Amino acid sequence: MEISYLATKMGKHNAEVKFMKSNFKIVLYQPEIPANTGNIGRLSVGVDAELHIIKPMRFLITDKYVKRAGLDYWDNLSLHLHDSLEEFLDKYSNNNIYYCTTKSKNIYSKFTFKKGDIFIFGPESRGIPEDILSENWPNTLRIPMTDKIRSINLANSVAIVVYEAWRQIKFS
Repeated sequence: MEISYLATKMGKHNAEVKFMKSNFKIVLYQPEIPANTGNIGRLSVGVDAELHIIKPMRFLITDKYVKRAGLDYWDNLSLHLHDSLEEFLDKYSNNNIYYCTTKSKNIYSKFTFKKGDIFIFGPESRGIPEDILSENWPNTLRIPMTDKIRSINLANSVAIVVYEAWRQIKFS
């Protein structure tokens, strides 16, 4: 079941529902680090994106580290919680969906993005599961990096990809 709410006050799960015309949907699949989620929430507000979280999470959405990273911007976040990826995909099957992974050969800047696109990011320690990636391989994308690191921090990765998408739609 999807839970949708505007987090007007952290810790209040009965906050008002916010319906907005968003630029993008940022999806965190089973996130593990609260500060990353807080930063991504703040970024979502800055680019008029919805933040969708696929459970389970390794923290509570009311965690002090989520709050600290999101600052007072969290009040304007369009946040949606989903019990499963399948539930999310069923609801948004008409959108372009991109799976962001270090395993792809497709570089993110080679894609043409449009308003309403969806970007799915996996958990910090393991990424999106292989079976999901293999089923959606043409829609996987990666950020180039040297072989000196395995990956870029999740919040930074979201910022890189989403800001490129936002640039392509003329920062509208």
